[in-house]
Amino acid sequence: MNVRAVITGMGAVTPLGNDIATTWKAVQKGTSGIRAITRFDASSFSCRLGGEITNFDPRAYLSAKEMQKTDPFIRYALAASRMAVEDAG
Repeated sequence: MNVRAVITGMGAVTPLGNDIATTWKAVQKGTSGIRAITRFDASSFSCRLGGEITNFDPRAYLSAKEMQKTDPFIRYALAASRMAVEDAG
């Protein structure tokens, strides 16, 4: 049996915000998500700017066990996909 599902909702974890509403408001205002890099020492690079995710709390979306087993980019993707499923109803 082939089962297919489509998620029609939206979710986002971006440098502009950690949900769709916050991100969209920042886009409408023309806010930039590009800032000085703080996650690592970028002093040896010619470019020291980037779009970092800030103020993200993965505990709202993931268990402690899931957080131990995943890198930050996976946490962002899981949170955004869970937001999308919730948004889709």
